[in-house]
Amino acid sequence: MTPTTTLAVSGRVLTQIRRDRRTLAMLLVLPCLLITLLWWMFEDTPVFDEVGPALLAMFPFIVMFLVTSVTTLRERSGGTLERLLAMPMGKLDFLLGYGVAFGVIAAVQSVLAVALSVGLLGLDVQGPVWLLTVVAIVDAVLGTALGLFVSAFAQTEFQAVQFMPAIVIPQILLCGLFVPRDQLPTVLEWVSNVLPLSYAVDAMQTLTRTAETGDVWRDLAVVAGYAVAGLVLGAATLRRRTP
Repeated sequence: MTPTTTLAVSGRVLTQIRRDRRTLAMLLVLPCLLITLLWWMFEDTPVFDEVGPALLAMFPFIVMFLVTSVTTLRERSGGTLERLLAMPMGKLDFLLGYGVAFGVIAAVQSVLAVALSVGLLGLDVQGPVWLLTVVAIVDAVLGTALGLFVSAFAQTEFQAVQFMPAIVIPQILLCGLFVPRDQLPTVLEWVSNVLPLSYAVDAMQTLTRTAETGDVWRDLAVVAGYAVAGLVLGAATLRRRTP
């Protein structure tokens, strides 16, 4: 792995996304629109303050997972990945380059979503807003890492999207959005304890309820660990092209 090669891959990806306005809009605008829609639905109720933290964790994660998995698969099926790996570049260079590029986008996406939720929609936050933004960024990077990982097991873009019910939806159901995790049936609580989105939601909810940040840093470390593991596993399973 060489930093120059990794940054070159990142620059290439960012240039492609900048030229693809629809993808750029989906990455930056869609999470804000979805959060605004839910705020509007529950405008005269306290529901938004209750579910808002979970939404800040969920939407960037979901969007980055979908876009990254489909984009990486398109690179492989189109032969671009094979040509890139024929150059003096390793798989980890490729994945880290993608991770850095989408990490930059995730940072912009998360800043916009947090600024909208806290600044315009009035989401009540007790902890530091900057830490709330950091959690959102790391969670979006997690979606990127898992998207890179699962793309290795898909042969078409449709199959890549099909991984969402297997990877993303169970985490949404068990992250504490619908039922507090400590009130889940015992087996489901055990499962939720090993799902990374649960820790992202816990961190967001903690920041909206208290100024204490000790538990937040622990949860953030768990989410970051899963993101790193996703990138490593992605490098180990990445194929040059789709059969």
